[in-house]
Amino acid sequence: MEWICASTGTSSGFGKRLVASVLARGDCVIATARNVEKLATVFPNPDRTRLRLVQLDISDPNEVIQQRVKEALGAWGRIDVVVNNAGYGVKAILEEGGALAALTQFQTNIFGVLNVTNAVLPHMRERRAGTVVMIGSRSAWRAEASPSGPYAASKAALHAIGETYATELRPFGVRVLIVAPGAFRTEGVHAYPATINTHIPAYDAARNAGMERFASIAGHESGDPARAMELVVDVVKGEGRAQGREWPLWLVLGRDAYVDVRAKTQRLLDTMNAWEDVATDLDFEAC
Repeated sequence: MEWICASTGTSSGFGKRLVASVLARGDCVIATARNVEKLATVFPNPDRTRLRLVQLDISDPNEVIQQRVKEALGAWGRIDVVVNNAGYGVKAILEEGGALAALTQFQTNIFGVLNVTNAVLPHMRERRAGTVVMIGSRSAWRAEASPSGPYAASKAALHAIGETYATELRPFGVRVLIVAPGAFRTEGVHAYPATINTHIPAYDAARNAGMERFASIAGHESGDPARAMELVVDVVKGEGRAQGREWPLWLVLGRDAYVDVRAKTQRLLDTMNAWEDVATDLDFEAC
C-alpha cells in the first residue's frame, strides 16, 4: 500500500530532500510551504497522482492551519505520516533579543508545530495508526553556542513536546520520531542576521564573533541532507538501513551531533556524580 506523507517546509533544506526520497520510493506526498509559487519552481512538473503542493504558513492562526490540513486530507483521504520540518533559527544575544525574539522563534518552531500536529491527530487517532516526525536539532544540547539561544531553546522544547506526544499517542497506535540533526549542508540555514531589539554595545564583540563563526560554517557542512532524509524515510518505513531495528524515539543524525550529545550528557553525569552525596540527602529528618 502506498505511504502518504505530509511535510511542512518543503521548498528547501531537509523538506525538499524528504519529498524527493518519498517520491522515489513510489509513495505520495502532500508538500507544503509558505510560498507555493516557490514550491512550484522546486517541483516544476509534479505527478499530480503522487504529489500535491499546498500553501501553508505554520505561523498562521490555528483556524487557518486546520483548514489547510483539512484540504490536505481531502487529497487522498488520509495522512500516514506528518513531518514537522518547517522552522528557522533566530540568532540573538538573549539580553538583546529579549522575550520578543523568543516569542517570534517559538511562534514558528513550537506553536506552529503544535497546531499542525494537533490538526492531523484526530484523523490518526480515528484510524489508530500514524507517525509524527519532529525535526529537532543537536543545538538543544549546544545552547552555549551563542547567539543561537532562542533557537536552541525552541528545539529543546520541541524535543520535550515530542517525548510527551509519544506517551500520549501510544495507546492510539501513533508513533513519534524525534530527529536531531547536526550540521548539514542545506540552503540558507545560517543566513539569518542577528536580531537586536535592544542594542547593548558590551555584547558587540561576542555577537560578532558568533555570527562570523556561523558564517564560516555555511556551505562547508560535512552532512549530506539527502542521505539524512533517506535514513529518516528508512526508519519510518522500516526498510533499508533501518530494517530489523527497533523503533527509535530519538534519531540523532551526523558525526558532529553524536560528539556534541555525548559530551553534554557526560558533563551532566559528571556533575550529578560530583554532587549526588549532598543533592540527594534532602529528605525530611526521621523523627
